[in-house]
Amino acid sequence: MIFDILNIIRDSHNSIKPTPLLRYSNLSSNSFSDYYKELTLKGFVKELIDDKGKKYITLTDKGFLYLEKYKHILGLIEELDL
Repeated sequence: MIFDILNIIRDSHNSIKPTPLLRYSNLSSNSFSDYYKELTLKGFVKELIDDKGKKYITLTDKGFLYLEKYKHILGLIEELDL
């Protein structure tokens, strides 16, 4: 699920509001909140507030690295036919 949430953010030009992210993640509010807290605490995502006071969620360098490494692992699994 972490990969999916990070992927949604990246595919949204690395900037998405919390409500659309919740909708696209297809999780309950409580589950989404738990994942979001974990992603924030681990430094995968951060919140930005624009000059109009609107909150956006973006990936950090660590979040981009996670996606890169995860895709590499998926490639190995596919390559080894596991």
